[in-house]
Amino acid sequence: MAESTVWWLITGCVIAIELLTGTFYLLMLAIGLAAAALSAHAGLALTAQIGVAAVVGGGAVVAWHRLRPQSSTLRASANHDVNLDIGETVQVEAWHPDGTTTVKYRGAQWTAVHGSGVLPSTGAHRIVEVRGSQLVIEKFEP
Repeated sequence: MAESTVWWLITGCVIAIELLTGTFYLLMLAIGLAAAALSAHAGLALTAQIGVAAVVGGGAVVAWHRLRPQSSTLRASANHDVNLDIGETVQVEAWHPDGTTTVKYRGAQWTAVHGSGVLPSTGAHRIVEVRGSQLVIEKFEP
């Protein structure tokens, strides 16, 4: 069996494992393994093929880690990619003495609190976080 065939088989196995686990970094390593298979087709020695796999796969992992969107580092409760309620507006009529308010949102009554460093005021507010069944809101500035 040719060396390139072995590299392609290993690449396929790593991709299959990535599909089962959802670990995107394995896909980056598979790119390195595919590069090693191409270097085997080019006739490079086995040590060079291993070096190509390490440099390309490791480089792809580092590049993905540095270039991935920074919004993924937010907590899920405050990340618009996870919770589509983030950024939506609600209308505050009055605040309760305990620092909470009741707002109507999506056809239901929700308890809301103001974000840290935000003074309670009436009017339009934007949802910045969802904590269980409680909304964290801040004054909406269009």
